[in-house]
Amino acid sequence: MNPNNLVNVHRGNHIESSHKVHIAVVDSNGNLLHFAGNPDAKIFARSSMKPIQAIPVVETGAADYFDLSEADLSLCCASHSGESMHTDRVLSILKRVGLNEEALQCGTHIPRWQDTYKKLILEGKEVTPLYNNCSGKHTGMLATAKRMGEETSNYYALDHPVQQRIIQAVSDMCNYPIEEIEIGIDGCGVPVHGLPLERLAYGYARMAKPESLSEERAKTVRRITDAMISAPEMVGGTDRFCTDFMKAGKGRFFGKAGAEAVYCIGDIETGVGIAIKVEDGNGRAVHPAAVEVLVQLNYLVKEQREQLQEYHRPKLRNARNEVIGELIPNFQLKSAIAL
Repeated sequence: MNPNNLVNVHRGNHIESSHKVHIAVVDSNGNLLHFAGNPDAKIFARSSMKPIQAIPVVETGAADYFDLSEADLSLCCASHSGESMHTDRVLSILKRVGLNEEALQCGTHIPRWQDTYKKLILEGKEVTPLYNNCSGKHTGMLATAKRMGEETSNYYALDHPVQQRIIQAVSDMCNYPIEEIEIGIDGCGVPVHGLPLERLAYGYARMAKPESLSEERAKTVRRITDAMISAPEMVGGTDRFCTDFMKAGKGRFFGKAGAEAVYCIGDIETGVGIAIKVEDGNGRAVHPAAVEVLVQLNYLVKEQREQLQEYHRPKLRNARNEVIGELIPNFQLKSAIAL
């Protein structure tokens, strides 16, 4: 197998499978610093775009008008597990907005948190959009529509003002023309945005160090990243990488996963943004890649590396719970400065 830009799956002493990765590390001035694979690859950011999608929640005045706390705003950026702390908060926000869960147009899927699913089965209840991992994001979208006096039944449509504000924010933050943003439909039914990996990293860099933004936008961005860092349990949940990573980061990092093996990180200390895409879309490879990037950049102290070790080199277990292998990152970041 090609030894470059991979996360390898070891079974015993044999490499059984490999996942190719593309990585871009960009500073807040838009300079590509380091990369692996193709940093110009155009990808759908999927849920990694949620922190940017939350910008209109603040800038329309919805966050203040509906008295959204840091945990509420963090939930607007979430791909949550469907634990009660998430669903109770969604219902609380919707009540303040003047809507109920029937207003959510994100569709249904089984909640990630198995205890929630078991409870629903035992109580004979149906899985509703409330348990969708994107219900927090959709609640934020509904809040902006209500605040602006807009129709709420079709807030998910590309031509709705809610989505138009979002695509403008994506274009602005990533410094990428609206007309060149690829539009698809995400798993939850709203538009999803495709742009080069290094532009996505730049968007995260500007969120990490927003000095080049207008005073209002910088204040908004800091409010969102502070919310994610202060309430990381809302972004993911129990035993989730986003949550555990931000806890280990102790205020330095914010991060957000995206479907099909995307992960993005903002480093507030350096103002660097990192965007990662595993080419085959297999999510098991993205956390090892993310931690490895931070290790190679020397951004993690020993204690943080130890806290994230299970994500860095996750063990493979069989049905008897025996360790039979592990995932090991096998790539080296290249310096773009020397090119």
